[in-house]
Amino acid sequence: MGQNNPRASTVGSTIELELEAMANGGSAMGWHDNRAVFVPYTIPGERVVARIVEDRGRFARAEGITLLDASADRVFPRCPHFGPGKCGRCHWQHIDYAAQLLLKQDVLADQLARIAKLDDANVQPVIRSPEQWGYNYHMTLLPAGEGSLGFPAADGRGVYPISECHILHPDLLALYSQLDLDFPGLRRLKLQLGSDGEAMLILSLDADDPPELALDLPVSVNVLLADNEPMNLIGDTHSRYTVGGVTFRVTAGSAFRPNVSQLPNLAAEVVRLLAPRDGESVLDLYAGVGFFSAFLAPNAELVTLVESYPPAATDADENLSAFENVDVVEGSVEEVLDSLETRYDAAVVDPPSEGLTDAVASGLAGAGVRRLVYVSGDAAALAHDCKRLAQQGYRLVVAQPIDLAPQTYYVDTVALFERIKG
Repeated sequence: MGQNNPRASTVGSTIELELEAMANGGSAMGWHDNRAVFVPYTIPGERVVARIVEDRGRFARAEGITLLDASADRVFPRCPHFGPGKCGRCHWQHIDYAAQLLLKQDVLADQLARIAKLDDANVQPVIRSPEQWGYNYHMTLLPAGEGSLGFPAADGRGVYPISECHILHPDLLALYSQLDLDFPGLRRLKLQLGSDGEAMLILSLDADDPPELALDLPVSVNVLLADNEPMNLIGDTHSRYTVGGVTFRVTAGSAFRPNVSQLPNLAAEVVRLLAPRDGESVLDLYAGVGFFSAFLAPNAELVTLVESYPPAATDADENLSAFENVDVVEGSVEEVLDSLETRYDAAVVDPPSEGLTDAVASGLAGAGVRRLVYVSGDAAALAHDCKRLAQQGYRLVVAQPIDLAPQTYYVDTVALFERIKG
């Protein structure tokens, strides 16, 4: 019998490549020797000389060496930390913003076709962010050594220290420039700003012993303990955000999307697609501090909000206290769905990045939900859940992408499903 001779590794070899499409993950893709090659910091339509840095057999990853033909959509990056071997927080500062929106729409459609086999999915144009720079009202930084902070490096190896960040709100950047938090045991530091201008530092530590701090700054400080419960050190325990005339309390540790300028559009799309009606009961799952419930409640008979993180559920109680038709339930979505006795007409789900479980998909059907709005932060997870929901009789009606993270490849989506059987 003959032996199988594995193909020799191509790592280190240089190739000339025509980039044809943008892949999920932010790298443009071309074909060479009948396999896909992914090159970051490039744009579809460009031609490059690239060096193979990872050979995975069926595909390869490469780094660009020479740009032979540039795209008309290529622009000069604003941040000096952007680029190969530097900060990995942004991926697309080299792409004009209008082109970023088109690429995000293409990537979402590709994931739905490739993973969910929905070749004719109704993917709408991306809703642009009102702010493309300085839009993040909170961001988490990591220790980078010698008292500096930064973001995960673009090559995935360690943390790249930063002195500036152009997607961070200017007030937080000014605060960051004044910080001196050189003490052992710091794992993460979250800079957070309320829409009322009040700033907060949220520390995650190796141990639950809080550090001795001497801050001469107008800022609140909280520590997240090992069980993710907040402990207040200085000032307030929470930030406040006003969106669409509604003010939300967000305790340290509770989730709230950082692009506050885009949140009115996000809420409007959820309400528009779910279209709650008089007399209907609505579920709000993975509901956080009650953001979507606040905009659904005026149009529904009953809203049942489910959240597993106790501080967020407590926030939701306060944020929705004006509504007599909202029930706040603290617990896991799986457990609550399994115990429901009420039948529900519609639901909104805002799951973690990994998406839904089989138990949640079947629980939605078991609760009688006919209309479902899925708020997704990951195109691949949404595509996988399209298949999971299809097994329960749900079909995708429309996918409305919305840009909550300019200068990155991340694309959020508000997707409407209808149950056509069962």
